[in-house]
Amino acid sequence: MKNIILQRSTVVSLLLVILFLGSSFTATTINYRWDHLGSRVVNYRLDKDVIKVTAKEGGFKKLKVKVTGGALNMHRMVVHYGNGQKDVIKLRHNFSRRSATRIIDLKGGKRIIRDITFFYDTKNLSQKKAKVHVYGRH
Repeated sequence: MKNIILQRSTVVSLLLVILFLGSSFTATTINYRWDHLGSRVVNYRLDKDVIKVTAKEGGFKKLKVKVTGGALNMHRMVVHYGNGQKDVIKLRHNFSRRSATRIIDLKGGKRIIRDITFFYDTKNLSQKKAKVHVYGRH
């Protein structure tokens, strides 16, 4: 009887060690954190705004845009990279308060972003200015 209890406790201890080691390896190798790259309060008309991103932020593979405050109609964004290249990303997205875009995959893998230019118009019936936030994932 003592032998069976000893075997069960050994098996349970071994399983706990395996679970702990497995979870610690996955937590350190996968990073799903979004870094806030910048934000801008927009005007009440057809306009464009630029968010500067510095090279010290590192390279990014994915972007996400969120809008808070008021409503906004985003036409496109132009991502200017550190090497002088650019990507024009057509969004054609009507943002309500507290809405976000899909996850945007950047071409070419991990890229240094110099700045992002947004082209939009506001459709703000609440008279609150919208604020555009940009997030990047490494």
